[in-house]
Amino acid sequence: MTEIPHRRFVSSNGGVQLISSDAENSGRSAGNSGPHNFAKNPMLVYWEMTQACSLACRHCRAEAVAAPHAGELTHTEGETLLRQIAAFGKPLPHLVLTGGDPLRRPDLYSLIDYAHALGLTVSITPSATPDLTFEALAKLKDHGIESLGLSLDGSSAARHEAVRGVDNCYSWTIRAAKDAGKLELPIQVNTLVSQETADDLPAIYELLTSLKVMRWSLFFLIAVGRGRMLQPVSPERGEELMHWIYDLARVAPFSIKTTEAPSYRRVALNRMRAEGMPSAEIQATPVYRGFGIRDGHGILFVSHKGDIYPAGFLPLTVGNARIDHLVDVYRDAPMFRALRAPSQFKGKCGQCEYRALCGGSRARAFAHTGDALASDPFCPYEPVGRAVSPLAMR
Repeated sequence: MTEIPHRRFVSSNGGVQLISSDAENSGRSAGNSGPHNFAKNPMLVYWEMTQACSLACRHCRAEAVAAPHAGELTHTEGETLLRQIAAFGKPLPHLVLTGGDPLRRPDLYSLIDYAHALGLTVSITPSATPDLTFEALAKLKDHGIESLGLSLDGSSAARHEAVRGVDNCYSWTIRAAKDAGKLELPIQVNTLVSQETADDLPAIYELLTSLKVMRWSLFFLIAVGRGRMLQPVSPERGEELMHWIYDLARVAPFSIKTTEAPSYRRVALNRMRAEGMPSAEIQATPVYRGFGIRDGHGILFVSHKGDIYPAGFLPLTVGNARIDHLVDVYRDAPMFRALRAPSQFKGKCGQCEYRALCGGSRARAFAHTGDALASDPFCPYEPVGRAVSPLAMR
């Protein structure tokens, strides 16, 4: 699930905090200034350091296993990968270390230090296990980790562990969140949105208000990996939840974002317009700053074996970092270019007047049809068939 640097965007309209979709910091890259051209440089690079993990989560994209894969990138290859990421130049991407459980990499801390030496900023999404101790969190902070991603899929142990598949992982998660708060290590809590969790979201929110959370990321299920075992919410229910999220973001003590639900941008934009928000103020919101960001456009993923994907939930191999250069693949590979061209999208997504702003989830389109350019089946909106500037939409 998405983890991004700690930064908050608040509307000047009475201090209202507005939700982003998929990319809260899309206008600028962490630690760099200036606008971001996502055809040239991604905003986020995810590196799946290992598949090794002691959990067995029902929606795991990586289908994580107990032991490291024999073919995962070596330490030397990891350093080469980090140099390739740095070769994008400014504005540099933000690096997110994920897995499996990246704490299972014995060279984790030396690789974090090497990334920092190259000028990269780094976040991490460890698994909530007994290994995620106060001491481990303190060490991550000492090594300059900017933020931490934790997954919480239920408001109680029974509900969370029904998804995660391991007894006690709820208490490990809550303990890690509290420890991170004591250390003042910013955390993003990632929550799955599916039929199994949707009715529990208000209770999860209430639980999070008792913790020191910087951001709540609501991930709308993509049926890849073990995620095929769960059921997505219907498009109509998804639309209802997006309106609920928009309203909740006005009063939440932390920022809220969506992942793999780019149609939220349409919902939020129309809500802001209906409320009479001026165009200049809309352009200053995280929603608008997320304009056009999608899998392969602002997002890049490298697997434990070096395979290069447009995103972790879009497991479409476009190259391999062992033989291809990350910069060349991202900028020039035909699939990446196609993902950056909404006019090439098919079905409703290709006809929709919101196609530049939203573009649909390319991962969900691929999961349902095998075609990353197909229409996103999650969106119930029927386009009027003309593409216009988002701020001109009526």
